[in-house]
Amino acid sequence: MTKNITTLLFDLDGTLINTNELIVSSFLHTLNYYYPNQYEREDVYPFLGPPLAETFEKINPEKAQEMILRYRKFNVENHDLLVTEFEGVYETIRTLKEHGFKLAIVSTKMRDLIIRGLKLARLEPFFDTIVSLDDVNHAKPHPEPLLKALETLRSKPEEAIMIGDNYHDIEGGKNAGTLTAGVSWSIKGKEHLLSYHPDYMLDSIYDILAIVGVDPS
Repeated sequence: MTKNITTLLFDLDGTLINTNELIVSSFLHTLNYYYPNQYEREDVYPFLGPPLAETFEKINPEKAQEMILRYRKFNVENHDLLVTEFEGVYETIRTLKEHGFKLAIVSTKMRDLIIRGLKLARLEPFFDTIVSLDDVNHAKPHPEPLLKALETLRSKPEEAIMIGDNYHDIEGGKNAGTLTAGVSWSIKGKEHLLSYHPDYMLDSIYDILAIVGVDPS
């Protein structure tokens, strides 16, 4: 139990809402358009987390912007069909808010899709601020997005924890000076996250309540 935590920074995709199927399908739709039958599900797992530009520029710098547009079109059109809730997230986030914790989303998504996902999962009212890809010059694991959220919330890094499903979240937290927590439901697997040495590993979203000293009952 760490009672001096006042602020919780959450990644969104794969952490609070289950966008795994949406993201994997968006990548497969895009990549197999340009490279037919060359990509299967497991091939795109490494692309979950980094900004789209970073991924597509490595694959094809000349067509990266075109590929981003195709990805986003499919992603927006299929968002509400493929996004689902993770068990216990709504209740846990509501409990944290009721206990006075400061809550923020720190994501590599664009703001409009973050808000859409939060509304779909009924989570939007609980968050004090959102830091999206279009708010910063550098995405996670650079500390800029986390420090921007902390500045808005008037919180210090040492009283915050970054929770996410990707190594970008863990390294971003370490770079910003916060505590870190990985989630075992990451599509990349628990062992992958453990190799980046987060301070905590959540086997259930409810585990965060014990870490910050809240009685879940």
